[in-house]
Amino acid sequence: MRVLIAALVLAVSPASFVAGHASNGAFAEPGGTAGPQLTAWAVLGLRAAGAPAPGSLDYLRSQEGSLVESTDVSLVALAEEALGAQPDALLARLTVKANGQIGPTLNSTTWAVLALGHAAPATVRFLLAHQAPSGGFAWGIGGQADSNDTAAGLEALRVAGVHGAPVTKAVRFLLTFENRDGGFELTRGRGSDAQSTAWAIQGLVAAGRTPPKAAFAYLAGLRRADGSYRYSAKYVTTPVWVTSQVLAALARKPFPLLP
Repeated sequence: MRVLIAALVLAVSPASFVAGHASNGAFAEPGGTAGPQLTAWAVLGLRAAGAPAPGSLDYLRSQEGSLVESTDVSLVALAEEALGAQPDALLARLTVKANGQIGPTLNSTTWAVLALGHAAPATVRFLLAHQAPSGGFAWGIGGQADSNDTAAGLEALRVAGVHGAPVTKAVRFLLTFENRDGGFELTRGRGSDAQSTAWAIQGLVAAGRTPPKAAFAYLAGLRRADGSYRYSAKYVTTPVWVTSQVLAALARKPFPLLP
């Protein structure tokens, strides 16, 4: 696959997006293979920034049959919705169990709520029942709460119309992951990274809170000369994925992306 490098200057910040964008609308990491998951992330970043993603909707639709994981179904559905489509076939696969759970994990339930754009009463009860006493959310039921899943949980609570104490507790917990450098870390002691910082910004915006300025300064410090973003001060990896997530944060737009 021929990798095309395209730079997009954002109106919301002096950053740019660098992506491996094929002529069929798919995205790949430099030197990598295109796939629907990364393409969906790229679409979400571009649409958050108000930029087009030519050919991506047709590509994503062509890949729907290859999606196995519930979270992948939700991710691609979110991207197709961001492109103005109504992915009914994908959404129909996100079935709600009797206890409100969707898919195999707490994380998959959160993602399904974002894709569906609403939550059944049983699903709201399921999410709140599995919010940790600390206020955070974990990837799996009974797991350790982390910043990314807590931020995603805040986005899901927004979609579900939940306010008050659950949101306040989640915000308070999420803010404990901010480090002195302004960035957020996934888990305690791991160190700041761009993706966790982007998730935190989106989660705070979803909760109606103003993200700390230091978080944006941290992201600005990770911007590379080609317009992509480093994963962290130490590492450069998966620049298309990382940059896609940063774009949505810089635009201050949580998921699902609203028209």
